[in-house]
Amino acid sequence: MTRRTTGATPEIEARAAERLAQDEARITGAAGPGRRTGVTLGASWTAFWKHPSPPMIMAFLVGSVVARTSVGVGAWWELAIPAGLLALFPVIEWLIHVGILHWRPRSIGPLRIDSTLAREHRAHHADPRNIPLVFIPWRVLVWLLPAYCLLLLVMPTLSSGLTLLVSIYGIKFGYEWTHYLIHSDYKPRSAWYRKVWRNHRLHHYKNEHYWFTVTTAGTADRLFGTYPDPATVTSSRTVKSLHATDG
Repeated sequence: MTRRTTGATPEIEARAAERLAQDEARITGAAGPGRRTGVTLGASWTAFWKHPSPPMIMAFLVGSVVARTSVGVGAWWELAIPAGLLALFPVIEWLIHVGILHWRPRSIGPLRIDSTLAREHRAHHADPRNIPLVFIPWRVLVWLLPAYCLLLLVMPTLSSGLTLLVSIYGIKFGYEWTHYLIHSDYKPRSAWYRKVWRNHRLHHYKNEHYWFTVTTAGTADRLFGTYPDPATVTSSRTVKSLHATDG
């Protein structure tokens, strides 16, 4: 991956620091009049369910669990499926974020290649406080369901295929909840969550070319060289307008 700097002026650096500080102050309670403070985890959880994707993912997850249970006990090695998927997920998440969500639109003759996910993600960067844009578009969840079901045909057994399906939807639900919580007004409490929270905010407010993991901090980003010391990174002019021309 090619990483870029933007030759930002002191004014750009100050503006990036101000954006980050204002967003965090709004959540931590240090902002001015009209701030949204005192948001509990329970209130965040309730609000989370008001958006389309969480109920859809949960429905697919419950359906997968019911189907997996109905086929009976599988082989012992099926336990490696969720364990392996969890271990690989930071890398999978990084690759999806970089290769799909940050896809730069391209044209091949009259054909323009620009997916729904890429367009929605550009809108998400333009307005990180717009909560509906945080979630996986419901249309994408519908489109992915047949593709996931095809996995049943390539797995060694039906039970292992259903175990994989349960694992995919379980992890997807965890991703959706974590990403929502980061962009909500819930104040970080645990040391682990503060790192994840800060990591993703740096991606949105400091420089979009770094800090691509969402559910972890310093995992796949370290592996792929996108986890620098924030003090050494130039603030990007295009952090809220992906693929715009720098300068």
